[in-house]
Amino acid sequence: LIAELVAGELARVAGLLVPDIVLVDLDPELARTEPDPEIQDLIRASDGLNLALDYLPGSVMFDPVAEHLDPELASMVVWFDAYVTNVDRTPRNANLLMWHRRLWLIDHGAALYFHHNWTDYLERSRSAFSMIKDHVLLPTTSTDSLRAADSKMKERIKPDVIAGIINLIPDAWLINSPFATPAETRNAYIEYLLSRLRSSNVFLEETIRARSLSI
Repeated sequence: LIAELVAGELARVAGLLVPDIVLVDLDPELARTEPDPEIQDLIRASDGLNLALDYLPGSVMFDPVAEHLDPELASMVVWFDAYVTNVDRTPRNANLLMWHRRLWLIDHGAALYFHHNWTDYLERSRSAFSMIKDHVLLPTTSTDSLRAADSKMKERIKPDVIAGIINLIPDAWLINSPFATPAETRNAYIEYLLSRLRSSNVFLEETIRARSLSI
């Protein structure tokens, strides 16, 4: 839930399209009207404060063969996914929608995976993110467009923007962290994201290298 909220709102301020995100209280009684036992279990396990995305009626899954994106937009998405360490934007599962002929980003639950183990999180914030080699949009980018995206994204993702987004995380979602208080956990998220932003040259160069090997 935290990854979905933080990555989604970071993408939005970076100028990428993401469906509106809202917080909702889920009543487990909804499971009683669901015929699928697996979905029943999911609903019961999701009791409490949850996250929902706006539905885009008539949207279709992105097809890299049928759709021809501008390298500038593709590079912004690739840079962003390297920044938030999103492993789930591959040709097999792009998590991209086309709606009104525009590209929309969805499903960021696999991003920011560092928070499943906080050990050495600041050191890991400076990682190259080698899995960017599998990104569905990497072949659409160019070296110049990736470098331009790095400059543009760093202009948009400012420290106060990061702090504002992290402060959206409900306290109830922070109770299982290794830190003593929700405030300390939020500070750790902010530290990680700022450190990764300052070290963007590391994952940028890895992305450019991966692209050169894929063409």
